[in-house]
Amino acid sequence: VTDHVRDKRQIVSAAGLTYLISPLLLIDNLAGVIPDIVTIGKPMGNGHPIAGVITTREIAEKYRLNRPEYFNTYGGNPVSMAVGLAVLDVIKNEGLIQHARTTGDMFIQELRLLKERHSCIGDVRGFGLFLGIEFVKCRDSREPDESTAVSVKKEMYRNRIIVSTEGRYNNIVKIKPPMSFDQDNVAHFIKQFDRAISLITGQ
Repeated sequence: VTDHVRDKRQIVSAAGLTYLISPLLLIDNLAGVIPDIVTIGKPMGNGHPIAGVITTREIAEKYRLNRPEYFNTYGGNPVSMAVGLAVLDVIKNEGLIQHARTTGDMFIQELRLLKERHSCIGDVRGFGLFLGIEFVKCRDSREPDESTAVSVKKEMYRNRIIVSTEGRYNNIVKIKPPMSFDQDNVAHFIKQFDRAISLITGQ
């Protein structure tokens, strides 16, 4: 994936084009790739409708000088701007970025311990609090196991824990909790996830 991202960036740059990514691809930065423009939304307002664009001063200046026609009914809404700034203040003042790193590191370590106990888990991957657990029928062949992934997801629902299944084969359980998620929450999740897998697979 890392090589693919770097190759993509090189091709775009060589063609003199702008490299634009969405929030789900912010992981590009972890591959040593810096985009020209990033579009962001939803979590930025913690539930309030808001979106934003992050770019370089150079690109912003070209946009200003060329003055392309642009109109947005809700552009510059002072309420939305106040909400966005408040969310940024909370993230900074409460140290939520470091919290996500620390809690995420613990989370992924605990999930990898579960992988050692359950052969149906083919891989555990992710960064911070955005994690995925891949379910497979056989680790050697990596044949996707959608049935187990979906059954585990539904069992987690029954225990009032929301996860989703994603991926081309719908065999990856995605975890994306709020940034307030702490180590006690991790311990509770691991206990229930372990129980759900054991119940579904008999492992």
